[in-house]
Amino acid sequence: MSGRIAGGELNYDGIGATEHGPPPLDVECLVTSAYVGEGLAAYRRVVHGMLTWQLQKRAGLRVRADSDVVAPGARVVSGFGVGPFRINAPCEVVWVRRPLPGGGPQSAGFGYGTLPGHPVRGEEAFEISIDANGIVTIEITAFGVPSNWFYAAGGALTKRAQRLITSRYIESAHQLAGGES
Repeated sequence: MSGRIAGGELNYDGIGATEHGPPPLDVECLVTSAYVGEGLAAYRRVVHGMLTWQLQKRAGLRVRADSDVVAPGARVVSGFGVGPFRINAPCEVVWVRRPLPGGGPQSAGFGYGTLPGHPVRGEEAFEISIDANGIVTIEITAFGVPSNWFYAAGGALTKRAQRLITSRYIESAHQLAGGES
């Protein structure tokens, strides 16, 4: 692994599609949007938290990353579950859009793609936006297919887990927007 926390190469079609779209044909794509707060200060807090892995950590994931700050090429392993039932999900950041100086409507975000050992082969992205009225929203986009027969067999359970973690990401964004520590 040459010092990296996860080995291997990105293992799916459509690398970068969460930024430039559309996702590959024949893969399920889920897009979830939610209100998280209001004002430039709330926007900046959520973006900072997103770009320092706090969105994942506050969602209850154990996060190990090559870098304390999200950057293209950085690798991260998120773990969820308990004890021997913990699943590790290695990814590599494939794109990052940083916030612009000043105010006004804008968005910032990043996308990461799966590496060998992840239960899915695909990509997930997080984008925080502020509109002209100061409304701050999060959009989470994910596409992929199960990485093997075991995860494919757990279809309904896998979808429930994805909905749960997405709701936790949204709650994390609410906490960050509100300045909760």
